[in-house]
Amino acid sequence: MLRKIRETSTFIQAAIGVKPDAGIILGTGLGGLVNEIEIVQTLKYKDIPNFPVSTVEGHQGQLIFGRLGGKNIMAMQGRFHFYEGYDLQAVTFPVRVMKEMGINNLFVSNASGGLNPAFKIGDLMMIVDHINMFGTNPLIGPNANELGVRFPDMSQPYDSELCALARTIAINNQIDLKEGVYIGVSGPTFETPAEYRMFRILGGDAIGMSTVPEVIVARHMGMRVFGISIITDSGVPGEIVEISHEEVQHVARQAEPKMSKIIRELVSNL
Repeated sequence: MLRKIRETSTFIQAAIGVKPDAGIILGTGLGGLVNEIEIVQTLKYKDIPNFPVSTVEGHQGQLIFGRLGGKNIMAMQGRFHFYEGYDLQAVTFPVRVMKEMGINNLFVSNASGGLNPAFKIGDLMMIVDHINMFGTNPLIGPNANELGVRFPDMSQPYDSELCALARTIAINNQIDLKEGVYIGVSGPTFETPAEYRMFRILGGDAIGMSTVPEVIVARHMGMRVFGISIITDSGVPGEIVEISHEEVQHVARQAEPKMSKIIRELVSNL
């Protein structure tokens, strides 16, 4: 894996010629943040050595390089998912590459189902903790000590300083920013009513099919992480209706400008 990480990192660095200050992973329907970026260059996943290719609608499948909030950034416009058939090492490979390129700050976003009855569709939720329900872990297998320790600490998966700054940004911009625990599941089915109830009992406030593996790998390598979810559908008893991927994308796009504002200001304060 180390050889592939370095090969991919070398290829990207040669193509862009600058060191990004932050990495951003854009979730389903959340590619609009790209409109805020002063784009310098784009690279299609299919043209990057060792990169997987996103197969999900709403994920453009390219790396964006440019300036956001006065900082150099690298943004994934489209991520990879376990349910696409990739193992978690492949899903998290781009995060490994980011760290190899010298990126120490990772911003992750996603569209998720709401479990907390205090949340409504279109709300933003800052992720303050997560529960891994994928049934596996991206760190399973031989550990490369050059990347991180065998048993990484996860007592603070989401950076407290970035979270505190996000609260201030939200208040200053009159954005209603919820906070909660994100549950990561494999998908690709949306949850049954009984599953929604179970995950709420377990302590979840929102649920989705991504993010957790990427955060685990980022923390393994000592990266600071900020995570944010857009609540695109409800898993609260009495509010559950039939949902489609297209509807999730629509709600995500509607709420995305508020998320972009928070991420842009966070990046500018790095």
